[in-house]
Amino acid sequence: FFHSPMYFFLSNLSLVDICYTNVIVPRMLASMVSKSKKVSFAQCLAQMFFFVTYAITDSFLLAAMAIDRYVAICKPLHYTTTMNPWLCLLLLVASWVVSHFHSLTHTILMARLSFCGPNIIHHFFCDVQPLLTLSCSDTSVNELLSFTEGALVIMSPLICIIVSYVYITGAVLRVPSGSGRYKVFSTCGSHLTVVALYYGTAISVYFRPSSSYSATKDRIASVIYTVIIPMLNPLIYS
Repeated sequence: FFHSPMYFFLSNLSLVDICYTNVIVPRMLASMVSKSKKVSFAQCLAQMFFFVTYAITDSFLLAAMAIDRYVAICKPLHYTTTMNPWLCLLLLVASWVVSHFHSLTHTILMARLSFCGPNIIHHFFCDVQPLLTLSCSDTSVNELLSFTEGALVIMSPLICIIVSYVYITGAVLRVPSGSGRYKVFSTCGSHLTVVALYYGTAISVYFRPSSSYSATKDRIASVIYTVIIPMLNPLIYS
């Protein structure tokens, strides 16, 4: 039972959430209680790299879980053969490889920028957008990458999730009894809740030009997807 694909992806999602919060929360708490809130540029880039890596891995794992639910509900007779251990492992490895490559690209481009101002980050961790607003260099390449490759990496899992749930909804509506429809669709409720919270806040933060950047709104949205969602995930999936 606990070796099923759903629990395989859920255990990896839990691992990513632990790593995710360990990148953000300890440094945030240290800044709150310490008089010195300084962080070196190398430490800042390292935090940004791991944060982006785990965030993208999270989104791809949510997509893999949507595929698992699609196969389980729409093709139940083929579930065991389709969602075999090799496919699950391939989806997991692909999630980690793509996220590391994406994060490394952003980190290298950020490292080439010059920062000649007060260098005070109006945020509780080193994120891409707050760092770009501090740079006195031309950030057009970084912003172009965010809106093209970044959009592709973030939106492709979301599109996969939406398509999966379109088919799932169609299959659920074909179930004759109301109680049967509720029972089938209730297995997806926890996943849909996490997807809505995660992507709702992430899209509001990252898919807008730097001219419309608001430090206060960005911090509030960032707290939701870096602290609150990983904290709620065990409760939601339980």
